[in-house]
Amino acid sequence: MLNFLDLDTSVIPPLIYALMGSSREIAIGPVAVVSMLLSSMIQKIEDPATDPAAYRNIVFTVTFFAGIFQAVFGLFRLGFLVDFLSHAAIVGFMGGAAIVIGLQQLKGLLGISHFTTKTDVVSVLESVFTSIDLPWCPLNFVLGCSFLIFLLIARFIGRRNKKLFWFPAIAPLISVILSTLIVFLTKADKHGVKIVKHIKGGLNPSSVHELQFKGPHVGQAAKFGLISAIVALTEAIAVGRSFASIKGYHLDGNKEMVAMGFMNIAGSMTSCYVATGSFSRTAVNFSAGCESVISNIVMAITVFLSLELFTRLLYYTPIAILASIILSALPGLINIHEAYYIWKVDKLDFLACIGAFFGVLFASVEIGLLVAILLNAIRPGIEELGRLPRTDTYCDINQYPMAIKTPGILIVRVNSAPLCFANANFIRERITRWVIEEEDKSKESTKGRIQVVILDLSNVTNVDTAGILALEELHKKLLSHETELAIANPRWQVIHKLKLAKFADRIGRGSIFITVGEAVAASISTKLTSLNNC
Repeated sequence: MLNFLDLDTSVIPPLIYALMGSSREIAIGPVAVVSMLLSSMIQKIEDPATDPAAYRNIVFTVTFFAGIFQAVFGLFRLGFLVDFLSHAAIVGFMGGAAIVIGLQQLKGLLGISHFTTKTDVVSVLESVFTSIDLPWCPLNFVLGCSFLIFLLIARFIGRRNKKLFWFPAIAPLISVILSTLIVFLTKADKHGVKIVKHIKGGLNPSSVHELQFKGPHVGQAAKFGLISAIVALTEAIAVGRSFASIKGYHLDGNKEMVAMGFMNIAGSMTSCYVATGSFSRTAVNFSAGCESVISNIVMAITVFLSLELFTRLLYYTPIAILASIILSALPGLINIHEAYYIWKVDKLDFLACIGAFFGVLFASVEIGLLVAILLNAIRPGIEELGRLPRTDTYCDINQYPMAIKTPGILIVRVNSAPLCFANANFIRERITRWVIEEEDKSKESTKGRIQVVILDLSNVTNVDTAGILALEELHKKLLSHETELAIANPRWQVIHKLKLAKFADRIGRGSIFITVGEAVAASISTKLTSLNNC
């Protein structure tokens, strides 16, 4: 993983954020999810065991690109990109990541020397089972599990008694000190207990010369930087806004992006990897009553002094203790209650949640994120509208059963900001199916068929070429069923692109209306004219 850079990442980035950031509570540093994300991606192109120097170079380059992307997002006010990772996707992603991180800690807990670099659960379990036949020291397991139980008890006590919030915060430090003393006094390292051994004291030197902008891996480094930037921003902004709302002030998302971008750019040049806002450390800051960004400065100074003065004392620290500390933090990442809440409220949202969960668990971190984003994008809300009695208001007939359908007219509202490649075909097929179903019903009863489909695009802010192509195919399909297509309330960006693509000319300028009410009135008038001519 990236343990060799963890402490440095808690020095420089917090200082930069303290100068530029706006959150009073957020604590900057390395977080488990981003660490695992970077480790899983970079190990595919460079193995830290065989070529640690090349691995470090890629880590710093990815961090630099992540900082560039974050700063650009903030400067160009592209904060909406972070929203592609929905709350449900984050819940699933964090749960899957927590399980994989936990399984990977079996290497330290069992004292396994050879372990897989892959992150999917099948590869990790296979690596564990194949290592069982190899020689291993049970003392690692006993020591690690003993302190893991202590850490979990400390967390339980901290939750039950709010006055003892500090106890779980210092429990990891107590575990490190006690376990190190036990190993030192009993000479357990001579009996198979794996220890940290030498840790280089002081801050790592400048890493500017290690940034790589030439070579075969630059493109992959940029891609990894973009993924890391989005994940880090999603977590940091979510954490910052949560605590800001409790304290009653507003957090500027774009300003936060710029601050985090510059701190990661500076971090990439000072031997740090991607830093972001940590929920656990921020919760400690909040509980301790921190009121300003000075807390980050205090943390940075404390870590710096520890690096300068105390690294030699960690020589006998057992690796199993570091694994137990990470394992003790993982239950907080698996939010079963929130997943159940998502299931109760929105089944499709839950699909994005479990998609991210199983994507991380059985494929890779990148696949899990991609599944979450795609499931969130391809499931637009589509509502059939009806008119409320004695009004000109059109609303969802499922939400308002008293809403009246207009005979021969199907009114559909698309609740998706982009009408794009990810959801356009779904929308086209759904509307076509509705028309066919209504046509079949009309043959079995005296009910008339659908003559006009009115597409309410008031919630659609943009449309791409795939979306326009889907609209053209929908128009042709409706014409084959002798049904007209009308568009109501399109945004200016949408109508501009429809004009450029000449789609507005194909359906007729007279088929585009400002409101749904105007479209319905025009459709009824056209129907009456056709009946009179007959």
